[in-house]
Amino acid sequence: MDNQALAERLKYQRQLKGLSQEELSHRTNVAVRTIQRIEKAEVNPHLNTVKLLAVALEVEVSDLLPLDNPKEETIKKKWLLLLHAIPLLGIFIPLCNVLLPLFIWIHKREDNPIYDKHGVKVINFQITVLLLAVLSFVSLLTIEKWGFIIFITTLPICVGVVIFNIIYVLQKERCYYPLSIPFLKFKPGRFSKVIALLLLMVTFSQCATVDNNTIQRLDGSRISNDSIAQKINVLAKEGNVQGMAIAVFNDKQPVYKNTLGFKNLPERLTLTDSTNIYGASLSKAVFSVLVMKLVENNVIDLDTPLESYLPKKLYEYKPLTRWHDHYADLKEDSLYHKITARMCLAHTTGFANWRFVEPDQKLKVNGEPGTKYSYSGEGFVYLQVVLEKLTGKGLEQLAKEYIFDPLRMTKTSYQWQPAFESDFAYGHTMNGRIYRKDKDNEPRGGSTLETTADDYIKFLTAVLNHQLISEKSTNQMFSPQVKIHSLTQFGEGSNITTDTYRDIKLSYALGWGYLETPHGKGVFKGGHGNGFQHFSILFPESGKGVLIMSNSDNAEGIYQRLLEYILADSSIPWEWLGYVPYK
Repeated sequence: MDNQALAERLKYQRQLKGLSQEELSHRTNVAVRTIQRIEKAEVNPHLNTVKLLAVALEVEVSDLLPLDNPKEETIKKKWLLLLHAIPLLGIFIPLCNVLLPLFIWIHKREDNPIYDKHGVKVINFQITVLLLAVLSFVSLLTIEKWGFIIFITTLPICVGVVIFNIIYVLQKERCYYPLSIPFLKFKPGRFSKVIALLLLMVTFSQCATVDNNTIQRLDGSRISNDSIAQKINVLAKEGNVQGMAIAVFNDKQPVYKNTLGFKNLPERLTLTDSTNIYGASLSKAVFSVLVMKLVENNVIDLDTPLESYLPKKLYEYKPLTRWHDHYADLKEDSLYHKITARMCLAHTTGFANWRFVEPDQKLKVNGEPGTKYSYSGEGFVYLQVVLEKLTGKGLEQLAKEYIFDPLRMTKTSYQWQPAFESDFAYGHTMNGRIYRKDKDNEPRGGSTLETTADDYIKFLTAVLNHQLISEKSTNQMFSPQVKIHSLTQFGEGSNITTDTYRDIKLSYALGWGYLETPHGKGVFKGGHGNGFQHFSILFPESGKGVLIMSNSDNAEGIYQRLLEYILADSSIPWEWLGYVPYK
């Protein structure tokens, strides 16, 4: 293989298509470093790597690499040896004697006809072995004496045939498998590949083990990781989403992770799962778990008025922050003293979302606390300030002690850290411009979380598995506290009463939204800030869930189509959330 010729052709074709090395890497899953080394003629890449690059660039293999037959490579005995020897694992892992050679055959059969020919013979023999194993077991149960002999001799004979062929193929590059039933026939071309894929699907459908390359949806159906990736890529491109990270949970564990796009589009800097992302209101989910931990430790009670925990009125304390612990406005308020931790977490304090949205920009309680849902970041901050004065510890210290350190969330904080400077995401406007990064926020439990996709996945995994708080506390946190009757969460619709969401019993729990679906209850939490749009939903009973984090003002436009595809459920109240699908 002429490395220099390949390097020049690859670089020419890539630049002709207007792609950066990072973009080509994203299209092919070939590492950026590998592409760089190929373009410098430092490596002799595998033929399959060249094929991937050719497909991504929409050119023929011959446009990158002049070969008499681009589909063929020199026969490598290591692949023949692996093809014939790997079925021996079936002795220890059921069905691997068929599935593993089938996988190798599909992967290598187009590289050289000998792989195709040997693969067909191995697979035919191993399927025959499975049938013989079943028949020998039946004979053991039905035929006296001879049934036992048939049963104990079948496996050694089959293993002997495999060992014979391992030696034979190394010496002669030939194989011989007697008594094989010809389920597959050696016939080069696409048709036999289709047969192989169908056989793979049938085999897996009969197998009791779970395919690690699929995820199970709420209705029990399964979709492949590849189809999810394809759906994400299509929607992100159509919806003009600059960057996004996504995780899917099955059985209380993350079973699919994907990160795509850019942390800085103008500079073409790639977003990764370790890139710092502003969490916005995902902060509230973390803070809610922290509060429930302090409830478990008897530091605070959910239903005791918060004012009663302090030796003096909250408005009598000297403010320590620029604005969020200034409570002089409450001196003349006759209702705030009724507010409890439960009301803060359930958004029923009567506070506005933030004091600066009030006409006079002063903090006040609008209506009887505990009676009506009204989303409020101020309620979370009010609870935070009381906890800080009660414990003598700041929010960041409490979060590190009870959440970040136990889960090793080393790149998460309620305030900007110098360590984040080397890898953080800018928020993007709808047209792809970047917002100025806000780095001077003081810690607030409802809004200032800085985290990464990887760290927040750790958090949601811990919540599903009761690693931070007990199952009893988790159930309490996920129990509905107040029914929601508004048309939308924010804006004019928040003052319009409706029964649109009665069927899903839309409510708010403690720090999380609540709904009920045909597949069990779900709890959700979103986050929204300039250039950042996030959404997470968990189904605690089945252990399923999805996390989406994005640094794009366009992201919410694709959430409905994406989540309905991944979850196979349409219960999420998109209109109430205000997530308008892109057009």
